[in-house]
Amino acid sequence: MKTSKIIEYLDSLFPNPKCELNYNKDYEFLIAIVLSAQSTDKRVNSVTPILFNKFKSLKALKMADANELENIIRPVGSFRKKASYIKEIARIIDDECNGVVPTDRDKLVTFPGVGRKTINVFLSEYYNVPAIAVDTHVERVSKRLGLAKLDDDVLTVERKLQKKFDKNLWSRLHLQLVLFGRYHCKAIKPECYNCKLVDICKEKKKNLFD
Repeated sequence: MKTSKIIEYLDSLFPNPKCELNYNKDYEFLIAIVLSAQSTDKRVNSVTPILFNKFKSLKALKMADANELENIIRPVGSFRKKASYIKEIARIIDDECNGVVPTDRDKLVTFPGVGRKTINVFLSEYYNVPAIAVDTHVERVSKRLGLAKLDDDVLTVERKLQKKFDKNLWSRLHLQLVLFGRYHCKAIKPECYNCKLVDICKEKKKNLFD
């Protein structure tokens, strides 16, 4: 089956897949994911040590000067909007959640800058909740491998992946697809010549012969 071939290959490439965002606390991880929107993990990891060393608690973050936050997180882009997100997320967690990031999806989705993808990444990584977060890498790879249609939205892609793969594989698969898309099946110049899934790839002819 195609799915078993995909799993076998991803397991060979990434036997121990790990999230590449650095963090020490639950709220640090949630904020790091929010900062990663339209940015890269590498850029986020360059600013979060400065951010969390300067503001060492939720109270410090919610009371932080917005301009100071903006200057720190400027490299990740959309820094004004994301600075306001940080302050409000810190306030909600500190004032309404006893200082702990909740596992309740209905509560998490009320946080500014936090959507379904962010929630899936957070719950999967931090609380080991089975989930598949569909970012640009996961979406691209899923469509190239015929696991979803080209016009599927991210929610449809997520649901199709959930149906095709066992639940106990979801969190691991998410990480593997992210890493595969980031380092192998890239948006530009994917490494098709070295890929063992090229025979099932929807874009193999385009990428091999263009």
